[in-house]
Amino acid sequence: MNFVTLNNGVQMPQLGFGVWQVGNDEATTAVSNALDVGYTSIDTAMIYKNEAGVGKALQKTSIPRDDLFITTKVWNGDQGYENTLRAFDESLKRLNLDYVDLYLIHWPTPEYDDYVDTYKALEKLYKEEKVRAIGVCNFEIEHLERILNECKIKPVLNQVECHPYLTQTELKAFCAQHDIFVEAWSPLDQGGEALKDNVIQKIADSHSKTPAQVILRWHLQNNTIVIPKSVTPSRIEENINVFDFELSPVEIEKINKLNKNRRNGSHPNDMNKR
Repeated sequence: MNFVTLNNGVQMPQLGFGVWQVGNDEATTAVSNALDVGYTSIDTAMIYKNEAGVGKALQKTSIPRDDLFITTKVWNGDQGYENTLRAFDESLKRLNLDYVDLYLIHWPTPEYDDYVDTYKALEKLYKEEKVRAIGVCNFEIEHLERILNECKIKPVLNQVECHPYLTQTELKAFCAQHDIFVEAWSPLDQGGEALKDNVIQKIADSHSKTPAQVILRWHLQNNTIVIPKSVTPSRIEENINVFDFELSPVEIEKINKLNKNRRNGSHPNDMNKR
């Protein structure tokens, strides 16, 4: 496993396990499988409705709590200072944990303009040592600039949709400039066209790896944190076996050039669902 050092000094596995669209009961099995094959970073959220299932898997594992890295998120309808503090307490109870390692704002929801107050609640949780790090999801540059200008604690990362067809080059450059990591959700294009791309397939063949492994390796070598999701045990294991090969600079550039600025999810400025 590779680890990255966040801007507050906390170390985080560069590859973790996501549970978006995984049912609560199924999450217990999937997370247990992931922990068994070497994942220690688990990414969930209130809106996934599987925090309790994740918590059951965490209670069953023999991995010490200090060696785990658990992320969850505050949902749009729970934004605002006091609402966020309540939502965090509820997430903590469902996860059956004393603290989480990373707490994130799920979307900026600019129509409601609550994200600065929400982030200030995250700062309070951080100061009280209920979370080890705080950050955001799906923030565009304009949203990050407000956080940097109006809040005191810099986000450690920005979790956004990112894959070979949505490389987020400009956003990544801004984050790098401010020592904010980018974390990729849907890193494999949700199992879509990128996995079938001829360029990626040829690179995979040359390394005797799968297209998914090549894409994950591309993320890692681009200094991106990545959280692939699967409920299939063989794919859960496949996705973590990406530390025994390296892409060349030429191969990295070939994948970089596949960008189509094509999203599977909503644009952050348009996502205001509560």
